[in-house]
Amino acid sequence: MKTVILDGYTENPGDLSWEGLERLGSLEVYDRTSLTDRSEVISRIGDADAAITNKTPIDRESIKACKNLKYIGILATGYNIVDVDAARERGIPVCNIPTYGTWAVGQFAIALLLEICHHAGHHNDSVHSGGWEKNPDWCYWDYPLIELAEKTIGIIGFGRIGQTTGKIAKALGMKVIAYDEVKNDAGRAVGDYVSLDELLARSDVVAVHCPLFPSTQGIINKANIAKMKNGVIIINNSRGQLVVEQDLADALNSGKVYAAGLDVVSTEPIKGDNPLLKAKNCIITPHISWAPKESRKRLMDIAVDNLKSFAEGHPINVVNP
Repeated sequence: MKTVILDGYTENPGDLSWEGLERLGSLEVYDRTSLTDRSEVISRIGDADAAITNKTPIDRESIKACKNLKYIGILATGYNIVDVDAARERGIPVCNIPTYGTWAVGQFAIALLLEICHHAGHHNDSVHSGGWEKNPDWCYWDYPLIELAEKTIGIIGFGRIGQTTGKIAKALGMKVIAYDEVKNDAGRAVGDYVSLDELLARSDVVAVHCPLFPSTQGIINKANIAKMKNGVIIINNSRGQLVVEQDLADALNSGKVYAAGLDVVSTEPIKGDNPLLKAKNCIITPHISWAPKESRKRLMDIAVDNLKSFAEGHPINVVNP
């Protein structure tokens, strides 16, 4: 079996091994493939039996052109970059990695929140630049410091990652409420399910952990922000398109939203004209919630299992059955 990886660098910049995939046949790994040049995608897949991608799109035309293609693997959970319908029509299973980064992403959501509450990075920089040495007092702070105990976090999307964020928040003494169309006992053990409007009205912190669907696209928008408390904090390390970015920037600049912690934006890499870059009290990190080595190692192991299971005739983690 011949396998091509279109954009392997972010998954494995050199600290992991492709050996597991190499054992399944010939393997060709490209660090990066154009996100916009379909001809390059088609050329690199060529006569491969299997194509594996992280963020490089594989559209209907690419699938049609690659006559030998029998399998598409995704080095991520989200699969919107692949035309799953076109793959299904060809009998090509599309297999994702559903659960590799649950704790990493939940941990990062809370890291963004804690940075907003304490601005540890800023105060570290201030000390190293001489601010403490020159200060007449034994301590100082440049931002309000926030204690989270007894505050309410509302989590939109209460699957594995949302529940993990809730568990960590609960350990910090926070009250956890959640909105999700699918309710389960695991979620009830972490927090209370409420309606979306109730969540928006009650939450001191709103954390977004839902998938990107037509029903959730732009769920953080002007109308929903208006339903939130004045001074609310918003955290999003799920999908950038869940936020109407101009609406959030306006709310930050007006003070309606006290702060936002974002690990994702609508177009990645971020564009220089993104309004959030100039918004007040907005922390933006470059989509790294998923990226601890431990998390990427799990991703690699599952990617190997996915391809091995396909080769043995019983594909797993298929998103287009």
